[in-house]
Amino acid sequence: MFIDQVKVQLIAGKGGDGCVSFRREYRVPKGGPDGGRGGDGGHIYLVSDQNLNTLAFFRFHPINKAKKGANGEGSNKQGKKGKDLYLKVPVGTVVKEAATGNILHDFLRSGEIYLAARGGRGGRGNASFATPTHQVPREFEKGKPGEEIEVILELKLIADVGLVGFPNSGKSTLISKISAARPLIADYPFTTLTPNLGVVDLGENESLVMADIPGLIEGAYQGHGLGIQFLRHIERTKILVHVIDISPLTQRDPARDYQIIQNELKAFNPDLLARKQIIAANKIDLLSKNQQGRLLGIKKLASREKKPFVAISAATGEGLASLIGLLARMLRDEKTQKQKLDSD
Repeated sequence: MFIDQVKVQLIAGKGGDGCVSFRREYRVPKGGPDGGRGGDGGHIYLVSDQNLNTLAFFRFHPINKAKKGANGEGSNKQGKKGKDLYLKVPVGTVVKEAATGNILHDFLRSGEIYLAARGGRGGRGNASFATPTHQVPREFEKGKPGEEIEVILELKLIADVGLVGFPNSGKSTLISKISAARPLIADYPFTTLTPNLGVVDLGENESLVMADIPGLIEGAYQGHGLGIQFLRHIERTKILVHVIDISPLTQRDPARDYQIIQNELKAFNPDLLARKQIIAANKIDLLSKNQQGRLLGIKKLASREKKPFVAISAATGEGLASLIGLLARMLRDEKTQKQKLDSD
């Protein structure tokens, strides 16, 4: 089950209570205070794990509590600390405070650890209150409650390349042909209900991660269709491949489809328009000789937009080598630019 957004309540452990106790030994009838302090409550940590790709665990565990600390005991024995709770999340998870929406942490690498809720401090026993003028204290402290916070965990897939476009534009077929991903493919709208990740081999021990994002429609950023659920997954991609169905069977205007998707990206996050994009005209195998104008129109559009253009047929494999080669060059150029900036 693919779950990419959940609300979770995190309750750290309560600190143990301090103890009121006095030494009672043979021939020591009036021993001094020896009540120990309570143990601290357990913390709650979130840990990123590269082997996870969903937040499904939290769907069935919306409330998570750490263990409380043990109470203090006589003979100055401190209570045992409550056991910390470690919760695993996928890499790419953003932790937000539910009340304000403020981002608390962003997991970008595997193995990151974030202290989400701190356990309560254990209370002092009466031994801690003894002074030369107050030798028989009966005071003690209750353990402090642990931090309690409600957070929203939001998963944003981390991929080098994201495929965007209308439903049935051929994105799933494309990712299945150039990677080992095996998404559901069928001839009806919204075949892809969850994002799919595939690793594309570039040769020379190089590869890229590609994300197939469920099809967008007009008004996706407002919640129409499935787009609002998955637009967030585009935000982390380095390159967007805009897959456009140019076959005449759709009876749609490819240029208008392109503009609608661009408008949706801008409305959701204007920064996405500054992301590197490739326009891929798909299903060229379905064009007859007198229908080549549809392909020429998109090619001219790409030229006006100053974006790389490639004509492909995901079904037959035509043009896929050119697309992969173009992606490889763009990713290498970006890597080189990043290294240059880091060195400066």
